[in-house]
Amino acid sequence: MTQVGEGHETAADEAGPVMTFGAPTVGEILAERYQLEEHVNNDSAGRQVWRGIDVILRRPVAVVLRHPGGDSATEMLQAAVDASRVIHSNLVGVYDAIDEGERAYVVREWVDGESLRELVTQEGPLDPRRATAIAHALADALAAVHATGMVHGNVHPGTTLIGDDGRVVLADARADSADSAEMDVRSVGGILYYALTGHWPHAEIAASALPDATRDNTGAVTTPRQVRAGVPAYLDDLTMDLLDKRVAAPEAEALTAELSRLDSSADDDYEEVGPLRFTQGTSAEPVRSTRKIVIGVAALAVIAILGLVFGIRAISDSGGDQNPSTTQANSAPQNGGGNGSTQGSDPNSGGDTATTAPKKIPLTADMVRIVDPPEGSRQDGPEAKNVVDNDKDTVWKTQGFNEAKFYNKPGMGLLINLGAPHTISEVRVETTSPGIGMDIRTGTSDPGDSSSGDAKVAKDFKKLGDGDTEKTDGTNTLFNVFDAQTKYQYILVWVTELPLDNDGKYRMEMSSVEVYGN
Repeated sequence: MTQVGEGHETAADEAGPVMTFGAPTVGEILAERYQLEEHVNNDSAGRQVWRGIDVILRRPVAVVLRHPGGDSATEMLQAAVDASRVIHSNLVGVYDAIDEGERAYVVREWVDGESLRELVTQEGPLDPRRATAIAHALADALAAVHATGMVHGNVHPGTTLIGDDGRVVLADARADSADSAEMDVRSVGGILYYALTGHWPHAEIAASALPDATRDNTGAVTTPRQVRAGVPAYLDDLTMDLLDKRVAAPEAEALTAELSRLDSSADDDYEEVGPLRFTQGTSAEPVRSTRKIVIGVAALAVIAILGLVFGIRAISDSGGDQNPSTTQANSAPQNGGGNGSTQGSDPNSGGDTATTAPKKIPLTADMVRIVDPPEGSRQDGPEAKNVVDNDKDTVWKTQGFNEAKFYNKPGMGLLINLGAPHTISEVRVETTSPGIGMDIRTGTSDPGDSSSGDAKVAKDFKKLGDGDTEKTDGTNTLFNVFDAQTKYQYILVWVTELPLDNDGKYRMEMSSVEVYGN
């Protein structure tokens, strides 16, 4: 039997939400219309849920009562009135909302079936196909709710009802000022996680009587694929991206489109569906700030840096002894060597892009991030700022690997978003040891700080310069691989091979990255 009304845990209000004095009885008729037939349960907020009959229309109804009335009842009734304005096949229909002072109640559609909470408790985690279909139905319902400017506020396995006819409906809206459309969408990730694992992510969504998500020794949620076998990679990525508040949540409509694509896929493993598409339609900077970048360096510092740069170039060009700790990697002509690239090219440049001396472009923490493809742990993200903080003692240090070439992914990198297209002369990278396979790559956008976004960067960004990626000879590497007739906004310092560390593991420490250009 459907357990209507079970949802997020809420604290009892001062009025006392549990029905005691004046409790209804079997056979009682409310508002001269709704006859109570069976007490089904008390929901997580202490309200009584009854199965009843509309004696006028002769149809079954669910009646949710609370005692007494007052401010809390007003909030419940208002949520019901708001919900009644949205008609959608995946939303439970709301018929009536009445405040009698001592009692307040909402009358709504009765759904023969069971809640997702009951289903998983009885049968265990669902297969990926069914979990996707349920999440798709909820996202579609939320898109309709959000289109009216409202939020639901109570997306939960107890309010996700699955009818005997297969219909999936969302019940018991109870949004307040703390709820948001974003949390509605993230709760769909919670639904996916629960359907796939039988656990509910408390900290990421909301407290619940359901068992908490499984976590590693750092407290981070383990992925569905780590909990059970057979969860498709793209469904796993989607679930974790929705739960990760560092990743920008899509609009409900975009999530609906993505789940529709997965739901309709003929391949149970989703191997042919491609990357998550809602990340491709977002802005180039969905997570980081888009504030304007102020470019300015003290005059003496500029002179000193330029002197160093041109001094190195002069030594290199003359064939003299090069600084043994500096490697000039994958060089390319700076003038007249255009390759026809259209990335950020300026048709009005007239070929004069090299007439202004290059300057160091200041980099800040919100302009850089770590790229770690889906096979990786994505734990290095907070260390990206260490390479642009002008402190050589702070570094981006990778985890230790058993093989020099990562063994489980094509590489890792530092993605730089300059905020606007620039003519670039060179990139300088400082590491704590040589022997690192490293090159420079560029692309047209940042698809998002997420597993799917990292996968797209690794796939779509193109290497600059001729030949294969080489190992660095020293700890300071200069990449002079940029076309003078092309402007670049997104630069990826890409690492494909790691040096051997003292503990027998392969790892890298990068202490500084500098970009020079105009």
